[in-house]
Amino acid sequence: MQWGLVPSWSKDAKMMGATFNAKSETVAEKPAFRSAFKSRPCLAVADGFYEWKKIGPKEKQPYLITRAEGKPFAFAGLWEWWRAKDASNDAPGLETFTIMTCDPNALCAQVHDRMPVMLAPEDWKAWLGTPEERKALLRPFPANDMTMWPVTAAVGSVKNTGPELVVPITAKA
Repeated sequence: MQWGLVPSWSKDAKMMGATFNAKSETVAEKPAFRSAFKSRPCLAVADGFYEWKKIGPKEKQPYLITRAEGKPFAFAGLWEWWRAKDASNDAPGLETFTIMTCDPNALCAQVHDRMPVMLAPEDWKAWLGTPEERKALLRPFPANDMTMWPVTAAVGSVKNTGPELVVPITAKA
């Protein structure tokens, strides 16, 4: 799947960049996400994510944020299938997804004003259940079950890979 939800009714795939995150507070009402929230939840399993803290007018320090003790989690997501209206019936469709966001917990608030909706494995079944079950999970993850540390700015390019991207460094200011 590609990150950036394209609703099935969209005339083209151009909106993908604007829909890579969905605000938990408005997801059930927003046209771009309403249908997917009702019937197409998904999980994006992860072991951490990066967030950038502003430390000056033009400078940012990236942080790796994970669950404590390296425990697994998943981002609460929604998915859609889209195909251009003028495409033939055998043309491939586009499968896309978005990640839910919410207000930050105390840990994430130190670096950003939002955070992804994170789910522990025991909540995965409920996320894939009914819309009512999903609504109950649209909340910040407990800060006491998370940790973060500054990492190299090299995480800012998808061309960079390797274990050095998760090694703690001394934070700038």
